[in-house]
Amino acid sequence: MNTIASTIPSLLPIDDLRSQFPGLSPDDAALDGAAGTQVPLAVIDAIAEALRSAMANTDGAFTASRRSTEVVSAARSAIADLVGGVPEGVILGPNMTTLTFHLADALARTWRRGDEVVVTSLDHDANVRPWRLAAERVGATVRVAEFDLDTGELPVAAVKRVLSERTKLVAVTAASNMIGTRPDVRAISEAAHAAGALTYVDGVHATSHVPVDVAELGADFYACSSYKFCGPHTGCVTADPALLEELQPAKLIPSPNSVPKRFERGTLPFELLAGVRAAIDWLADLTDAPGDRRARLLAAFTAIETRLQLLLGGLVAGLSAIEGVRLLGSPRQRTSTVSFLVDGFTPAAVSARLGQQRIAVWDGDNYAYELMRRYGLSNSGGAVRASIVLYTTGVEVDRLVQAIAALASERDTGQRDQRP
Repeated sequence: MNTIASTIPSLLPIDDLRSQFPGLSPDDAALDGAAGTQVPLAVIDAIAEALRSAMANTDGAFTASRRSTEVVSAARSAIADLVGGVPEGVILGPNMTTLTFHLADALARTWRRGDEVVVTSLDHDANVRPWRLAAERVGATVRVAEFDLDTGELPVAAVKRVLSERTKLVAVTAASNMIGTRPDVRAISEAAHAAGALTYVDGVHATSHVPVDVAELGADFYACSSYKFCGPHTGCVTADPALLEELQPAKLIPSPNSVPKRFERGTLPFELLAGVRAAIDWLADLTDAPGDRRARLLAAFTAIETRLQLLLGGLVAGLSAIEGVRLLGSPRQRTSTVSFLVDGFTPAAVSARLGQQRIAVWDGDNYAYELMRRYGLSNSGGAVRASIVLYTTGVEVDRLVQAIAALASERDTGQRDQRP
């Protein structure tokens, strides 16, 4: 079997990069990054330093308060540079799901009975269920754009078919967390805007894999979570401040009325936001590209995407060559995430057997509820998901392919074990 361990292009040398992650071990193949990445020392140190410093609620006149205010401001600026927004449009919160529920409540206040909302069967449930519930409360109709089962792609035409003059919002992913599909979000946004609708883009999975530009995508709202790009567990939504000014979210009376603060419920986690800035600065420094932080982030993620696509090609080729392995979808444009089935084994059994070999993957629906329903896998354990992120090595990918090949070969010897 050919290996791909030595075919990765230069970014920061992979050994140097991995040495900055104390949570990584050479004994483990960490192919679980789509559910959350490990964090580098720079992030750990930034959080620890924030906790060692005197901090207080923001906007006070004393030192500890000023320090917290500066941390929040720095996090907004860093996120804006990461996705191509402006700091004044960055809403901070605990995670993408919580913020999406909150934005769905605020947007639904502008909807009326008979209005329509479009979701897709490709999306994570965090970009489906909040919109269904919000629509239900006001009597709006939810229409579903279906992805193609054979290719795993979401054609723009599928979205256009469910648009109408009553459409108020289109919720769509920038990349499937289950099969990696990257829809043409720009074309979908253009179609939505032509119908008079807004777009809410789930960028959680895409942000850690590719360069992001919310303006280029045409996204009115772009949501992501920092624990997917080597940061701590926080989330954010980026939008045009002028659009946010039009919305009135539910909030406490004494909470700020200004944008974006009026969308942030409760006190922010200042120490984690220090880690968010550190993660984005760390990512910007992965290459020696010149320019400001935004330019360096674009260069870094261009290089990251190149590395990940090479690894993905090896993984797809390796798994496809194994008899009895079925990959879900074959999208032309995708992130480095693959879901698959192995004949004769449940996904849970595959995951468990790999875990015994210290190969980390996930099994199940991974919250891609509608996607699993379309594939008819909801009641049979979903699928096995392997995800490649910036610290994944070719050796780890080779270990996975070889382990699956050995597992599949057990069909001929009668040794298979379906127990998880």
